Amino acid sequence: MGTFQNKPYNHSSAFNSVAEQAKKKPFIYFGLPFLAIMVVGSFGLAELTKTKFEHRDRRHTVVAKEEALGIDKNRRTLSLQEEYMRLQAKTDEDWEQVRISRPPGQQ
Repeated sequence: MGTFQNKPYNHSSAFNSVAEQAKKKPFIYFGLPFLAIMVVGSFGLAELTKTKFEHRDRRHTVVAKEEALGIDKNRRTLSLQEEYMRLQAKTDEDWEQVRISRPPGQQ
């Protein structure tokens, strides 16, 4: 069986220089991209939200209450006192109390 050489792994690559720079200036490699993503994401979400509400408004047109109910705008205003007086004047004295039969099975 062969013997292994006693050498540490010192493979030189492009990542080693980036890692050294990141140790010296971590904000440039970690903080700046993070802040850039947050700012760009904020503007992107604002545009998506604006588009969502514009699409919803296009689907649901605003209709006034009178138009939805088909009520004429020249109608008379409702007054509770007038309605009360009108209903008081309509009292019918020619009515008779009639007892109805109970449903079957009840005493």
